[in-house]
Amino acid sequence: MHEEKLLLDIFINPETVPHYVSYAFVASLILIVVSLIIRNSIKLVPTGAQNVMESVVEALLNLAEENIGHHWARPLFPLIGTLALYIAVCNFMGLVPGLYSATSNINNNAAMAIPVFLATHVYGIRVHGLSYFKHFLGPVRSIYALPLMILMVVIEGLGHLVRPVTLSVRLFGNMAAKHIILLVLGSLAPWIVPTAILALGTLVSIIQAFVFTLLATLYLAGAVEEAH
Repeated sequence: MHEEKLLLDIFINPETVPHYVSYAFVASLILIVVSLIIRNSIKLVPTGAQNVMESVVEALLNLAEENIGHHWARPLFPLIGTLALYIAVCNFMGLVPGLYSATSNINNNAAMAIPVFLATHVYGIRVHGLSYFKHFLGPVRSIYALPLMILMVVIEGLGHLVRPVTLSVRLFGNMAAKHIILLVLGSLAPWIVPTAILALGTLVSIIQAFVFTLLATLYLAGAVEEAH
């Protein structure tokens, strides 16, 4: 019921909805529409947009397989690919005058980082069972090493809890800083400087989408790897 009311507010009364929520829906809608268009016009020999999307998807799949392995890369790829494409679209929207990047808001980024955190442990338990938690005990496990094991649990626990925070804050900080720089330099030199900064902003947008996706992939890889 709450979700239906939110959707109605976005399209009927958008001023009551936080801007980062409405732009997040716009980014999602763009991805859905583009996906449906490409899906309904797939050719044996890719051309145009299909060729671009196939190259992007193949690069993301290779990233997942190289870090996670072929067996678990395929099941986890929908999550990894969706994160990469969604973040990239949000970042690029922030480069368009008059539009806003949802990734410039930490709430939006936390909504992506928390599922990654949960998926990491869900798949870790799914693959290794309760033995997954041995990873938190450290390499030395005996009654004599109990103090060290307790210390390792605290360190590993804090390390895992910080992951969604670092994912959210890193993306938020970089994207918010990019917008502030664009606004300041745009007021000083309305044409020359912003053009160069937009080119740099495009590079930053791609890099930040890649960094978030890579870290999420490495976290998932660490949970399902056989070393556990």
